[in-house]
Amino acid sequence: MTDLQDLAARIRYVLVRSSHPGNIGSAARAIRTMGFGRLELVAPHRFPDPEASALAAGADDVLAQAGIHADLVDGLAGSSLALGLSARRRGVNLPEISPREAAQQALAAAARGEQVALVFGNERTGLENDELARCHAMVRIPSVEDFSSLNLSQAVQVMAYELRVAMLGDDAPLSAPVREDPPADAAQMEQFYRHLAQTLDEIEFHKGREPTTIMLRLRKLFQRAQPDERELRVLHGILADAQRMARLASGK
Repeated sequence: MTDLQDLAARIRYVLVRSSHPGNIGSAARAIRTMGFGRLELVAPHRFPDPEASALAAGADDVLAQAGIHADLVDGLAGSSLALGLSARRRGVNLPEISPREAAQQALAAAARGEQVALVFGNERTGLENDELARCHAMVRIPSVEDFSSLNLSQAVQVMAYELRVAMLGDDAPLSAPVREDPPADAAQMEQFYRHLAQTLDEIEFHKGREPTTIMLRLRKLFQRAQPDERELRVLHGILADAQRMARLASGK
């Protein structure tokens, strides 16, 4: 593989709850024309489907290798940076960046050897809040305010193009210092969030406060910190001790 191919192989395009198989095929075509090949499908409405194959227009290898997942956590497994595309501002308080900034962040992470996910939502509703909460930043394509609806495959094409331009640029990060301990991946982080939520319940932390809001804020904090596996083990150990003390205090 060339350096560019190495970078491209570390970037996946994740389509969540796609309604129309034609958009899946068009997205496959869009990323293939820009040198990418990894497509991950989370709970697609219909796939495989002849319409997807027809609109892929020859990008059959992308469709053939596409992963199919029951939920977003599985679709993100192995990735340590997830960027969610959204046309509208949501209740999730995430950093908001442009497609160009997203391309630079994605390539910098890929150059460090990390796996990167670009996450696209359903054609009608986009990404839900709980899906955006699994992303490190929200990417907004700067469309006009009075007509911001962009076709799914068009949004995929915009991001694939920005990444391609950045990869071919003079300052493209073809190599970067690799972190000695890379960030924990999405599946490991999700396991930690489950442990954290369980512990907060056991120590009766919420006391009438809304657990969802607290967890969203804590997700944001740890997404920003990007702990590695050893740091997560320490955090799991702290939570386990807190659970043990809570059970002792309650006489269980």
